[in-house]
Amino acid sequence: MSTTTIRLTDELKARVAAAAEHADTTPHNFILQAIAEKTLQEELCNDFNEEAEKRYAKIIATGETIPWHEMRRYLESHLTAGSHQTRPVARKLGC
Repeated sequence: MSTTTIRLTDELKARVAAAAEHADTTPHNFILQAIAEKTLQEELCNDFNEEAEKRYAKIIATGETIPWHEMRRYLESHLTAGSHQTRPVARKLGC
């Protein structure tokens, strides 16, 4: 395990200490949790963006997509208990 030094303003250090006390943990553990949460958030955001880029590239390559009004209707009906609507199929725009 390595050691990293961070410099905190007195104000931030006090806020971390207060938040850590409120969370019933140490400032050190609070900081580690915050770093882990922020890291996970960035990783998930990157994964989301990569998936969006892949899907957009597929739309561009094939010209096939599902109109939003159809997908929205499907999603709304999917949330309704007992509703079994057929999933819309991607097709070329304008068709």
